[in-house]
Amino acid sequence: MASTSPGYGITIRVDGPPSAQPVAEVTNAIIAAGATITALDVVESQLETIVIDVTCDAIDADHAEQITAAIAAHPGLNVRKVSDRTFLLHLGGKIEIQSKVPLKTRDDLSRAYTPGVARISQAIAKDKSDARRLTIKRNTVAVVTDGSAVLGLGNIGPEAALPVMEGKAALFKRFADVDAWPVCLDTQDVDEIVRTVQIIAPVYGGINLEDISAPRCFEVERRLRELLDIPVFHDDQHGTAIVVLAALTNALKFVKKDLSAVKIVMSGAGAAGTAIAQLLVEAGATNVIGFDKDGLVCEHKEGDDILRKWFVDNCNPGEFRGDISAAMQGADVFIGVSAPNVLTEADVASMAAGSVVFALANPDPEIDPLIARKYAAVVATGRSDQPNQINNVLAFPGIFRGLLDAGITKIRKRMLIAAAKAIADCVSADQLNANFIVPSVFDARVVTAVANAVKSSA
Repeated sequence: MASTSPGYGITIRVDGPPSAQPVAEVTNAIIAAGATITALDVVESQLETIVIDVTCDAIDADHAEQITAAIAAHPGLNVRKVSDRTFLLHLGGKIEIQSKVPLKTRDDLSRAYTPGVARISQAIAKDKSDARRLTIKRNTVAVVTDGSAVLGLGNIGPEAALPVMEGKAALFKRFADVDAWPVCLDTQDVDEIVRTVQIIAPVYGGINLEDISAPRCFEVERRLRELLDIPVFHDDQHGTAIVVLAALTNALKFVKKDLSAVKIVMSGAGAAGTAIAQLLVEAGATNVIGFDKDGLVCEHKEGDDILRKWFVDNCNPGEFRGDISAAMQGADVFIGVSAPNVLTEADVASMAAGSVVFALANPDPEIDPLIARKYAAVVATGRSDQPNQINNVLAFPGIFRGLLDAGITKIRKRMLIAAAKAIADCVSADQLNANFIVPSVFDARVVTAVANAVKSSA
């Protein structure tokens, strides 16, 4: 699937003589290369030279280089400089700390720091619960990773994970006014991760686990939930599950089917896939058939983690035996959190009438959405350049806003289901259609609705 994306946006500075018609030629070259022009500015115009800045979105990094080469190869045009807009955005990082109080006079310093701050410390020493009232703890979340499963990039380490965790922190602030901070750990040992988070926990009102590979992530989450008196939320599992349930709720409403009656085929039984299956079953699904990289998930194996055991014990009620193509025949719903090109066109064509396809592998889904839409009534992906994006930002800001505001220490399944319903309800009956089953991430109602649902369900 070849779609341009702002994530591969570049700005090219080009010059050439007026006789070469540089504006027209640069435009033609970029369009011919399959890019999308988003801005064009003549920054300098003289008798002998015209200088142009043209900004365009490419498909990927290689495509960006091809666009530049096509312009440079044109006689009369000279490429002065190419700027990668994404790298420019990340220069120096994306977040910062700012003081909430003025520090302009000696009086300010005396209250914010010594000697006045000692009184605050003494109060907290007498009653530790005062830390929520008198420090940043009440509104601060640690975004914790070990860099072992970052996006679709795999085990790239804590330093390379930092830009992603910065972005997560920026989203927390933008959408829910939660102050989040990246905590990228240089260890992939479960005991060390658990102990490290445990000893830094006094600073934070909540822990958001992120991009830790399965099955270690399950144990990390379980142990931290037992040890800490603040909520621990693994977004790769539960954030994804919440938004999938919300989207599926509306998709089934659109095709007039009931969750309890549909046949659901899943590709991917790792952290996200298992969490999705668990929440769907908790919400009323009765027929989930799962596949992982080794095929059908239907039998216990030596060394199974607790969540795979759950998948085997709670899914595939009809004891189906076969491959994914056989499972897709007559299926109502497909949910993929796995790898590109898992499905064929024939697989989707064999589904029941009014089928729903969630091909969520990112950036390349389990099947090209254009092909899926030929047969499925509703199609969703994980991509921002396609309709119906299943985006965790619909869930985690509101989840933590509700947890922090209510001082909730433990997360329950009913909170996740309530959050999913709140997201789904943000799409009204007159808005619901095949290309709009979840609200926009910029819909200001979503965070408030999710936060209120979490607080009410607690």
